[in-house]
Amino acid sequence: MPGLLRGVARTAVIAGTATSVSNRVSRRQAGRWARQDAAQAQTAQPAPAAPPSPAPTSLAPEDEMSNKIAQLKDLGDLKSQGVLSDSEFAAQKARILAS
Repeated sequence: MPGLLRGVARTAVIAGTATSVSNRVSRRQAGRWARQDAAQAQTAQPAPAAPPSPAPTSLAPEDEMSNKIAQLKDLGDLKSQGVLSDSEFAAQKARILAS
């Protein structure tokens, strides 16, 4: 009987050690993956869109106004799609209206 108890005790110690090591490795890997995900989320920010091309200055006043309206509509579409932030939208809008 003492040999049987010794074998059972040895098996319990080995199983407990293996479980402890496995849990520690799992926690370490989960932390590493979380850091990688956070790093990828920071680098995956969308690139800012190119500003609309400037309007030609040799247009008739009616054509120039319709061109500005078209540019403002395009700018509004970019903002609603989330490509432009509020500050970028305001800056581009001011630039179009000033030209």
